[in-house]
Amino acid sequence: MTRWLVTGAAGQLGTHLARQLPPSDVVALSRDELDITSPRAVTEAVRAARPDVVVNAAAYTAVDAAEADEDRAYAVNATGPRLLAAAVAEHGGRLIHVSTDYVFDGTADRPYEPGDPTGPRTAYGRTKLAGEHAVRAALPDCCVVRSAWIYGGPGANFVDTMLGLEQRRETVDVVADQTGSPTWVADLAGALIGLGLSSLTGRVLHYANAGTASWFELAQEVFRAVGADPDRVRPVTSAGFARPAPRPAWSVLSTAEWAACGLGDPRDWRSALREYLSGKT
Repeated sequence: MTRWLVTGAAGQLGTHLARQLPPSDVVALSRDELDITSPRAVTEAVRAARPDVVVNAAAYTAVDAAEADEDRAYAVNATGPRLLAAAVAEHGGRLIHVSTDYVFDGTADRPYEPGDPTGPRTAYGRTKLAGEHAVRAALPDCCVVRSAWIYGGPGANFVDTMLGLEQRRETVDVVADQTGSPTWVADLAGALIGLGLSSLTGRVLHYANAGTASWFELAQEVFRAVGADPDRVRPVTSAGFARPAPRPAWSVLSTAEWAACGLGDPRDWRSALREYLSGKT
């Protein structure tokens, strides 16, 4: 039996991790149950759970709000992970820390490899990169896994937003000049569990569903999958959607190293999307 501790258990990823793990083997703690910015709470949670594997799915993910609230974002995305890594180092076990494509500057023209230079352009990205550095300093054997464009709920996400707009609007304008790899959260959760059951340590890896799409192309595929006319989705540029935090133009993550580690090849994003949507209709 492998004992698991999952933080951020009420979020998208934490929810799916808890669903896929045997209930008797996992302690899944939401933000209300574990404030990872509290040294005492983190130490007590790790001591009580006695986990073999900790998956840190807790994060401050409000990208725009972080621009005006960077201190809080730093506390959750950097200080909290450092405390968690230190507690695991003291009490034993392994740590998988989840990070993001926002640690890169978004200007590449090929998929980002784990070792590529970072250069975050947002408060969210800066705090997530600080979290990567913090956990690796406190626990060099930890694994950091970056992902991107995650959907599947619970909570707001792009795919569910498009499903709602398809019902309410005749046409929908969607950005066509940002490219990434849409990733179903259920696939990501399963991949992280596989990593936790492996013997790999001390790695920075990327996991995302295979292939690339713009937000516009993803929205079209959502419409197509539910039998709606994809031409109802209209392409626009990022200039028409000004936000406090700039979005990366390029968010494609290479999973070559993930596969080279024997963890399997992620499936194509269209296959994952259609499976997700099949459960919504």
